[in-house]
Amino acid sequence: MTGFGKPGLPVVVVVALLAVLPTWFHFNGDAFYLDLATRLVILGIAAVSLNLILGYGGLVSFGHAAYLGIGAYCVGIPAHHALYGGLDAIATNSGWFQIPLAVAVSALFALVTGAICLRTKGVHFIMITMAFAQMVYYFFVSIDEYGADDGLVIDTRSELGLIDFDNPLQLYFFCLGSLVVAMALVHMIVNSRFGMVLQGAKGNNDRMVSLGYNTYLYRLVAYVISGAMCGFAGALLGNFTTFISPEMMDWSHSGELMFMVILGGASTAVGPILGSAAFIIIEEVLSRFTIYWHLPFGLMLLAVVLFARGGFSGIIDRLRGRKLLPGEG
Repeated sequence: MTGFGKPGLPVVVVVALLAVLPTWFHFNGDAFYLDLATRLVILGIAAVSLNLILGYGGLVSFGHAAYLGIGAYCVGIPAHHALYGGLDAIATNSGWFQIPLAVAVSALFALVTGAICLRTKGVHFIMITMAFAQMVYYFFVSIDEYGADDGLVIDTRSELGLIDFDNPLQLYFFCLGSLVVAMALVHMIVNSRFGMVLQGAKGNNDRMVSLGYNTYLYRLVAYVISGAMCGFAGALLGNFTTFISPEMMDWSHSGELMFMVILGGASTAVGPILGSAAFIIIEEVLSRFTIYWHLPFGLMLLAVVLFARGGFSGIIDRLRGRKLLPGEG
């Protein structure tokens, strides 16, 4: 078991801060910081989903942002047709239709592409995941009806019963609740027999195969779950931004998700959230001084990888006097 036993104090503290601070921002009229927190939480869900296959499965996917885009378009396209295409607006604007659609389409895409990608390993796996993501990117660039590379405006957010996505605080707490559920789901998966096999395949795949486990199937299931979770995050991102474009799926955004996981601490419970927070805060601060903020951020990432094993989660554990377990970070 690596890094996902009991949730622990850091998880409780981070979730508590995410619940209290944005509420304080909202009632003090700091709408900008509430928006920043909403983006943080949504990207945190995407990072948690990537951590399942990257941190625990050892699968370095450079195409994970494709699921964010797919999820967002599963909100934008039905809303577009409801407004301009004469479809049933009640059905197509319903969150009970759009969000499950985002999860289902993302899971299907992950199943088809994962079945091919997982036949490879190492750098070949990295490149083929990026290739599939770029295929989806250029597919949406070529569709003029949905704005092509100019993007598509979502005129009406998803309707989800008593939850009003037009209310920024309600949208935020729905996203925060979704993040907690995503973390709990990954916690359950990782500590199950399935998760043990997945982690064992990361450590020594040949040994797990010799013990009779079909590690290809285990990894494929994990890959599909990860893609579905990220597609859900994409649906939330589409509702949050009310604007979607193929640029959301670019390989550079997949790299950013990887940065979040590695910076915060791969194969840890709270790492993806810490990484997401660090990424967004650093981006916001540095972008005020230079448009080349990626350079100092990259140097910081290198420093963390070289000198702080386990990322920010590893630093916290060392300050608490806890030694990292094999496979953490």
